[in-house]
Amino acid sequence: MAPLVTEYYRGKSIFITGGTGFVGKAVIEKLLRCCPDIGTIYLLLRQKKGLSSEERLKELCSQRVFDLIRAQNPDSFKKLRVIGGDITEDQLGISEEDRKTLQKNVNIIFHSAACVRFDQKLKDEVNMNTTGTWRVLSLAETVENLEVFIHLSTAYCRCDLDVLDEKVYPAVHSPRKIMDIVSWMDDDTLDYLEPKLISSEPNTYSYTKAITEDLVAEYGDKFPVAIARPSIITAALKEPMPGWVDNINGPTGLVIGSGKGVIRSMHCEPSYNADAISVDIVANACILIAYATAIDKPKETKVYNLTLSGVVKITWAQIIEYGEKWVNEYPFTVALWYPGGSIKSYRLTHQIDMFLTQTLPAYLCDALLFLLGKKTFMIKLQKRISHGLDVIQYYTTKQWNFKNTNYQGLRKRITKEEDEIFFTDLSNIDPYRYLESYVLGIREYVCKEDPSTLPRARKLHRIRYFADRILKLIFITLFLWFLYSNISVFQSSVEFLDNTLKSLPPINQVRAEDVLGNGVMS
Repeated sequence: MAPLVTEYYRGKSIFITGGTGFVGKAVIEKLLRCCPDIGTIYLLLRQKKGLSSEERLKELCSQRVFDLIRAQNPDSFKKLRVIGGDITEDQLGISEEDRKTLQKNVNIIFHSAACVRFDQKLKDEVNMNTTGTWRVLSLAETVENLEVFIHLSTAYCRCDLDVLDEKVYPAVHSPRKIMDIVSWMDDDTLDYLEPKLISSEPNTYSYTKAITEDLVAEYGDKFPVAIARPSIITAALKEPMPGWVDNINGPTGLVIGSGKGVIRSMHCEPSYNADAISVDIVANACILIAYATAIDKPKETKVYNLTLSGVVKITWAQIIEYGEKWVNEYPFTVALWYPGGSIKSYRLTHQIDMFLTQTLPAYLCDALLFLLGKKTFMIKLQKRISHGLDVIQYYTTKQWNFKNTNYQGLRKRITKEEDEIFFTDLSNIDPYRYLESYVLGIREYVCKEDPSTLPRARKLHRIRYFADRILKLIFITLFLWFLYSNISVFQSSVEFLDNTLKSLPPINQVRAEDVLGNGVMS
């Protein structure tokens, strides 16, 4: 009989890349809290913003995601150990001493470090996502007692396919050749070739994730390997706190932008299903995938699509409706304007609405700030928002279908008791209530607005509501006055023309010389 999940992780040492990322934090927190007998967790951390690797570890442990651990078992943090290094450097920038430590002690590797920006240059994206993964795989080859290697990818790695199955697809280009090309080719030439190279995908992120999976699969016969492909990763469903989120990527940024009255139009197909999965479910899945892969010891790479397809159905229209409901119920204290706007099925109507409700007001606002001697910011902000919406709309105007049989099968590998710990039953998710906790989580964890600020926020929200309605009334009044004035002028012009025509003699009495002149006729 296979051991329980918590029994399997007893005494195991784990190496994690991307530990300071959204998913990485959730994985670390879950392992420390629910696998109390785990061994050492080694974290690859680089120096950043003047902080050393050790200082970054202290800063990481002080974050809200670890509140439960600080309250229940603060000694768990002693299991965390820093490995100074950088995924973009040769041999990960790890010292020889640390390398020997990892080679001797590590049993499980979670590789989640990646550049998640969609608009990054191909060279930078390849160096981080593809070459960086190769560096981690090269280290994994030398680890003496490695039981499993988990690579975190994305369900949007093959956007050219109508249905994404749980298997590794052949890469459009050899990842090793692409790694070689970006290592020596000059930037101008690479920029020229980039659109052609990534033509199968919408951006460099998706492209590098696709070719990197092919690279990871090469090592499937050397040690047990599994690839986890989550869809859009959103705030926590349950743990460590409902609604916990610490970034403004994807839907989180849309909620903030629309809730603060900055985003008033979005291009998407409202009837299409949206596929997003909470970060705690992704963390649980990664832990279970590592467990199942280590037990099975497959001879080839196994893939798990961490998606809601076939389990929870929710459309973009429903998400917008629920989001609008909860943003008005739990408004932001600091906002530019009252939230409003709508989604557009057609790109042209979206662009027209954006110009009228976002771009034009931004210029007017900055003009007013300039006249008052204040610093302008709205035009720059709107350009960033417009660019972000252009990137996102690719994913909101297409229907996505993901097979997730392997992922759903994880539930059969664990006991009912452990399923309570590593919850895998997605059918119980209530999107309506989840979006409520999502909005509350954004207020508290991203915007740093304590729940005690809600009464004041609601008062300000009502003020913004009346200001919005008054401004719209003024605009409509001016527009109707303009139409009335122009109609009056038009009517006067028509009457003048009509009277002029009536004063002319009948057409059969008009001579040619009266019209063209005697000189012309002669």
